[in-house]
Amino acid sequence: EIDPQTANRIGYELALKLSRGKHAFVCCTHVDKNHTHSHIVINSTSLDCTRKFRNFKGSSFAVRKISDMLCLENGLSIIEKPKPAHGKNYGQWLGDGKPKTRRDQLRDVIDECIVVGRSPIDFFATMKRAGAEIKDGKQFAFRLKGSKKFFRQDTLGDDYSMEAIRERLAGRCVVERIVKATVPPTGSTRLKLLIDIEAKMKQGCGEGFRQYATIINVKEMAKTLIFLKENGVGTYEELVKKDNAASADYHRANERRKEIDARLAAITELQKHIGNYGKGQAVHKEYRAIKKPKKAQAFYEEHRAALTLRSAAKKYFDAQGLEKTLPSINALKQEYATLLAERKTLGNIKRKRDDMIDWARAKNNVDRILGEPPAPRKTLDRDAR
Repeated sequence: EIDPQTANRIGYELALKLSRGKHAFVCCTHVDKNHTHSHIVINSTSLDCTRKFRNFKGSSFAVRKISDMLCLENGLSIIEKPKPAHGKNYGQWLGDGKPKTRRDQLRDVIDECIVVGRSPIDFFATMKRAGAEIKDGKQFAFRLKGSKKFFRQDTLGDDYSMEAIRERLAGRCVVERIVKATVPPTGSTRLKLLIDIEAKMKQGCGEGFRQYATIINVKEMAKTLIFLKENGVGTYEELVKKDNAASADYHRANERRKEIDARLAAITELQKHIGNYGKGQAVHKEYRAIKKPKKAQAFYEEHRAALTLRSAAKKYFDAQGLEKTLPSINALKQEYATLLAERKTLGNIKRKRDDMIDWARAKNNVDRILGEPPAPRKTLDRDAR
């Protein structure tokens, strides 16, 4: 129900009110998400460097109050009964991407140094060769290179006590640790453009770069030929047809998706204003019927939210040329459902875009292999080396 410019302006006003103009802040608005929203970062030090910004108890309610007031002033909806938040801590948010702790790294080293049939003395010698420091005491403690402190065996788990290590060395106990699978980058198998070696050499690159670039180009040529074979392309004419078809398919689907998204947003906005207008119309009539200014002012203050939303809806209708007739909610819902179904039939736009880029890169590489200068394409500008 909001455009990024308005969201950024409201976020700026919210930060200005919250900081009272005494602290520097940055307000950035996401335009790459389905839900337009802003992030605000406030500098803790005041502009005159004499005070610090304090996040007082109940500040979230103050932020909500300021946000609701700004939204109502701009004719936007508010969340009247928000659900309690269920946030995640930093570790939960990282999930599988969370880096290994020092204890995890130490467990990995111990697992690698345990060889069935070896003695505990051999185990400790292998640990030292792996770069671990060992401290003897009531329990053994280990410290890896780069770590600031030692970790006792009892803090590593039951499988890493001295008794358990002896069992594992004797082969009487096997520990299978769960290792997270590493997913290779999705871009590693994608086609890349061949490097224009001669152009790079003219820019001042040395013979070492020529050797490196030649190896890279040979690999990319092989990947390009495999790509063409897997897709059943045997002639240059077929490659040109595939390239043009992929480009046309992406642009057609992308343009239609933009049109549908714009219309869906317009329908959502119109439905919101129709609902607000209907809710506030009875209150507006009652307000207009009051003749005494003081009583009218008191009534307005009491019903400010409903009257403000109704006024915003009226301005929206006038701007859209809907002063006399408004479409029915049922008709709008039916159109929304139809457009949504059509949007699903367009397929995965990102996949179509990737296909277009792959075919464009394949044709570009083939042109270079055949010694023909490739035609400039906007889709390849950001990938040029």
